[in-house]
Amino acid sequence: MENVHIAPVVGPEIESGHIRIEGDRIVSLGAGPAPEGDGDRIDGTGCLATPGLVNTHHHLYQWASQGLAQDATLFEWLVALYQVWAAMDAEVVHGAASAGLGWLALSGCTTSSDHHYVFPTGRGDLFAAEVEAAREIGLRFHPARGSMDRGKSQGGLPPDVVVEKLDDILTATQEAIDTYHDPSFSSKLRVAVAPCSPFSVSAELMTESASQARAAGVRLHTHLAETLDEDEHCVEQFGMRPVDYMEKLGWLGPDVWFAHAVHLSDGDIDKFAATGTGSAHCPSSNGRLGAGIARVSEMLARGANVGLGVDGNASSELTTMAGEMRQALLFQRARYGPTALTARQALEIATLGGARNLGRQDELGSIEVGKLADLALWRVDGAFGSAVADPVCQLVFGTSQPPLARLLVGGETVVEDDELRTVSQDAVGRAGADARDRLLRTAEELGFSAAKEVHS
Repeated sequence: MENVHIAPVVGPEIESGHIRIEGDRIVSLGAGPAPEGDGDRIDGTGCLATPGLVNTHHHLYQWASQGLAQDATLFEWLVALYQVWAAMDAEVVHGAASAGLGWLALSGCTTSSDHHYVFPTGRGDLFAAEVEAAREIGLRFHPARGSMDRGKSQGGLPPDVVVEKLDDILTATQEAIDTYHDPSFSSKLRVAVAPCSPFSVSAELMTESASQARAAGVRLHTHLAETLDEDEHCVEQFGMRPVDYMEKLGWLGPDVWFAHAVHLSDGDIDKFAATGTGSAHCPSSNGRLGAGIARVSEMLARGANVGLGVDGNASSELTTMAGEMRQALLFQRARYGPTALTARQALEIATLGGARNLGRQDELGSIEVGKLADLALWRVDGAFGSAVADPVCQLVFGTSQPPLARLLVGGETVVEDDELRTVSQDAVGRAGADARDRLLRTAEELGFSAAKEVHS
């Protein structure tokens, strides 16, 4: 790759330079044309090269339930949709994950996590279905085996029909780790352990999950401090606020990252920074649900790591990773002023911040020699976009992302000229629509009235 503006995230930008790839690694980069050698030469004239974007919070199955409960708070939205999700099966999950991951790839994402926590009985192998979809699309994938064991009858929020028993959860989670987790440097598949949230899981599940994950050497993930309702629930149920509750359960540390982290105190942020605990900022979802604006600028200033996430498509319809950079920047400036977050800071949280959340900062998240060749090549010389002199500004500030000239995962092309190359783009889009139709039809057949109610 040569004649390209390189924004490496770490180190100075190169206005016109080259990136040389051998196998799946970056072996050199610098100013000027690439040295002569074997291999394909990609002409990056008129393009911006960035690290591939890293999505650190998602619910891919929710592609099949977009546009529902449009004016609800988080708790209202969950109560409405839990019954719809109870009807999902492996076919729905595969179609939804295929469309969701294809959409992410088209927005410059090379690595995505996924938090799947709804496992209705007798509906097939849902975890395997999304793993297979990721293999087909070609992205690096970090599926987080989620769970809920605290239904309405035990003081939790979800209906009992969508919760599992503790022993079944631990067994299934261990099977997911043993079957799929690959700790190697070039891994395209790593598993995390991810009980859903303080209002849907027991304290025993949280502590047992932490022990299980640490024994297996995998990471921990859950939702935390997303809304004031959750804050009130934790105080009422546990006598303490969410971060204090997590600390009590052993859920702070460099192997943990939380989704959202909107409602944090100064002390909470300092605990994150001191323990190396990360968070995934999901601005569009937080805005859609009226949850609030996370204190991202303050978290960064205090030394806490922040990555980016699109969240499930049912609470951030058709949100792209590139678009979330813009949302993050604007939300922080709306709250703190025009210097609160720069375009390059937004790019960093979408790349290296995400890599840190996933424990892969030595492999991903910046353009450096020795790292994996996960790269996004954005065309910034278009008839209208070229009026923006700074290509990083064009990428982050623009209301629509620049055309994606190339997306490489380990040096292999996944997207070229805004078109998926690993699978049929039209077929993947249809699979997502078919998954929605199947999910809603099945929910109605099973008698879940919410399937009709949430349309309005």
